[in-house]
Amino acid sequence: MTFVSPEPNAFSDAGTADKKYAVTRNLGELLWIEYPGHFNHALSKAIVTPEVTGSRFFDHRISTYAPGAHVESHSHKVQEQIYHVLAGEGILVVDGERRLVRANDVTFIPPGVVHEFHCTGTERLTFLVITSPPTDDEPQPR
Repeated sequence: MTFVSPEPNAFSDAGTADKKYAVTRNLGELLWIEYPGHFNHALSKAIVTPEVTGSRFFDHRISTYAPGAHVESHSHKVQEQIYHVLAGEGILVVDGERRLVRANDVTFIPPGVVHEFHCTGTERLTFLVITSPPTDDEPQPR
């Protein structure tokens, strides 16, 4: 594994705030996961997340959906998302509007916008998902 960090939470504020570490990952090192709300082989690999690399501002995943796979309709309270399609095609439903997306299409989804994604093609739909902040918790006053 190519990993340059003494521990996965190197970016956390707990004792290491003054020392930062770069992390290099190879996609072959990561397991495919079907997250809750994803169905029929809608798989993702967590590339840069707080749990995996200690990132504080990003959740970056690669996803691949088999034909017929989808993520259920949902929205985020505070998170912004970017979907960057690398291969295949599918239907991205954004606030009830159906959009055909394919390789090189990039969609920005602000907080509160209802969306779902379906692989409607005959090949796998592969795309990047970049989310910020990594969790959908409302900011709390300090």
